[in-house]
Amino acid sequence: MIIKHEPVLVEEFLQAFENLEIDTFFDGTLGLGGHAEALLKSHKEIKVYIACDQDFQAIKIAQEKLKKYENKIRYKKGNFAGLDRYLEEEDIGSVDGVFFDVGVSSMQIDMPDRGFSFGKTGPLDMRMDRENELTAAEVVNKFSEKKLGEIFKDMGEEPRWRQVAKQIVSKRREKKITTTKELLEVISPVLKRRGRIHPATLVFQALRIYVNSELEMLEKGIKRAVTRLKQGGIIGVISFHSLEDRIVKNLFRDYAREEKKLRLITKKPITPQRKEILKNPRSRSAKMRFAMKL
Repeated sequence: MIIKHEPVLVEEFLQAFENLEIDTFFDGTLGLGGHAEALLKSHKEIKVYIACDQDFQAIKIAQEKLKKYENKIRYKKGNFAGLDRYLEEEDIGSVDGVFFDVGVSSMQIDMPDRGFSFGKTGPLDMRMDRENELTAAEVVNKFSEKKLGEIFKDMGEEPRWRQVAKQIVSKRREKKITTTKELLEVISPVLKRRGRIHPATLVFQALRIYVNSELEMLEKGIKRAVTRLKQGGIIGVISFHSLEDRIVKNLFRDYAREEKKLRLITKKPITPQRKEILKNPRSRSAKMRFAMKL
C-alpha cells in the first residue's frame, strides 16, 4: 500500500543540501518517505541512508515507496534520540547530513484508531510508537489535576489550562474518558475559540507531546546529531509549533554563538509559500531551519 503523501517544504529542503557531497545521511523521522525519496533521487552519490521512525506502520509504507533504493537504506525502528546506537549498529562514526521532520504525521492524524485527532472518533491513544505503555487515556484518567494543568500550560500553552484540568478531573469521576470524542465533549465548555484554530487544538497537542516525550527527545536528538556531524555537514529540522521551533532556534544559536560548533544557514526559519499552503493546508505552520558543522 502506497499512501499519497506531500512532503512539506521539499524544494527548500533539497536546496539546503544541493551543494553537499553526501556519503552517509541520517533521517530521524522517515514518515512516509517523501523527503527521503527526494534526497536519494537528487543525490545519487549517497552510499548509506539511515532511516529512522518510531512508527512501524510508517516504515512498512516507506519501504514500499523506496524499494528502488533498498540497497542504500538501513531502516531503524525507534526515536531519533537513539542516533548514537543506530550509527554504532552500522559501524558509522559520523554523517554528512541529518534531518528531523518533527511532530505527528498526516497519516497518523488521518487514522482514527491512533487517537491523535479530535476531528475523528477513536481511542485516546496518541502513541507514535505503539509499543510504548503510556497512552493519552492513562494521562487523562489517572494524572492529578495539578499535573494535567502543568501539561496543558507547558506543552500546549493553553491559556485556560487550570479550567481544562479541573473540568477533566470533575468529569472523569462520573465516567472514564476513553475516546477523542468524549475528551472533546468534556473540555469544549471551558475553552474559547482563538482565531482560526479549533479551541481543542492546544489541549490535544499538549497530550500528544507529553505521551511521546517530544520536546525532550528533540533536544537530545539535536545534541547527538551535532556531535555526529562531519565538518561541513548540515543539519535541518522542520517543526510545526512554537515550542519545537524555540528548542531548535535556541540550540542552533547556542551552538553557533557560544560553542562555535555550528554556523547558522537560516537566520530566520523557512516557511511555506502561499501556493504550497493552498495545496497542503497542513503545511501552514511549518518552520524549517538549517545549520552547518564547523
